Parts: sequence; C-alpha cells; structure tokens
Amino acid sequence: MDLGLRGKGAVVTGASRGIGRAIALDLAREGANVAICARGGDALRAAERELGAMGVKVRAEVCDVGTPAALDEFLESARRALGNVDILVNNASAFAFSDDEAGWRSSLDVDLMAAVRAGWGVIPWMAESGGGSILHIASGSGLEAGSPPAYAAAKAAVISHSKTLAVALAARRIRVNVIAPGSVEFPGGHWEAARSSQPEFYASMLGTIPWGRMGAPEEIASAATFLVSDRASWITGACLRVDGGQGKANL
Repeated sequence: MDLGLRGKGAVVTGASRGIGRAIALDLAREGANVAICARGGDALRAAERELGAMGVKVRAEVCDVGTPAALDEFLESARRALGNVDILVNNASAFAFSDDEAGWRSSLDVDLMAAVRAGWGVIPWMAESGGGSILHIASGSGLEAGSPPAYAAAKAAVISHSKTLAVALAARRIRVNVIAPGSVEFPGGHWEAARSSQPEFYASMLGTIPWGRMGAPEEIASAATFLVSDRASWITGACLRVDGGQGKANL
C-alpha cells in the first residue's frame, strides 16, 4: 500500500530510541525525509546512521525540547534541511514519575509544552503549503487513573489539546491526532529495566494486558505512519489506543 509519504518532510522529537526511533525509521522506509532530535548524542547518531542508509534526507540534532529556544532552533534547522515540514510527531517525554515540583515541571515542560510550542512553530509552515499532519504520542496513562500523577496529567492535557487543535485547524487542512500506547518494552527503556530490577511489578503490569505481552515500538510506529499519511485523510481529532487491550475504559 502506497501511503503517499515519499518526499514529505517529517519531524520526530525524542527519536534516538524506542517509539520515536521506530516511527522515524518507518517514515523513512516510506520515503519521507526525516529530522530527529533527542537529548542523548550517541544514540541519536546511531539512529541518524540508520536513517541515512535508507537514502532519504536526514537531519539529527541534540536538543532538549523542554527549552523553548533550543526547540525553535531545531525546528528551523529541520525546515532548512528538509525543505518543508509536512509532518510533526511529538514523541519526547521526560518520563518524570515523581510527585514533586521537579516531576511536575519536567512533565509539563517536555510532555506538554514542547508539543504545544512545536505546533506553534510548524503550523504556519503547514498552512502555507496547504496542509499537514501533527501526531502526539501520549499514553494510556492519560486516559485512566492509576499512573504517576504528573506524567498522567501531562498526557491527558496533550490528548485534550490535540482535540481542540484538530477542530481549530481542520479548515486549513492540518490534521491532529494522538496515539495512546500501552506498556511498550525496548532496549534501554523503562520496562526492560523493570523486568530485571522489579520483576514482581513487571509481572503485575504484564497481567493487565489481555494480549499477554508488552508492546513493541514497531507496533506503535505502524499505527503512527498510517495516521500521518494521506491514507488517513479524514481522520482528525482521534485518540487511538495501541495497547493490546490494556486499557479498560469504554471511551
């Protein structure tokens, strides 16, 4: 199936590993030119090399998206390198699980406000070129109680903001959607660490997933690539759970 992504310019934040990396690689396989950023340089360069091997334009920068000036600079350089920004995937997360000032500040700055600010940056460019697609990677934690409060509240705010933005931008042919992943395991990630350091906690979380296993980043990436593509041209304002049945809410 041709998803119509060849030659599109895509920006993916937090893309040095895990879900962000998988999304960037999937977009590149479809022929999209990709700009990525992350805070860690070594993993970012490894992802850059993987993307470059696919024959598309690639831009990779070390960037803390929670710092407004750094985020603005990254977006501007991405536009220059790619020629256009048709797709924005806000994937970066502070993964701040503490219920204190630092945890709340990190969650709001990185998980929420970086996504808001990135939208402020790219929406005028998308409108000028006739449309585009914005995708937030939130979490099932933003839909149900039971997760660390700062992380969950920031993800819930991202979901709410996305719906409002989708309605506001529809006339300009800019689609805005959200994916709410369940528990996803990958090298260097939270659940890989929990498997060895907190085996009882890991097992209890595994027991909440009817599918019987943790998700893989590539499974989130497949859904993300479809949602930002022309094949999803009438999907906007949606929040798609990709979680193996882990979420139990009706809505």
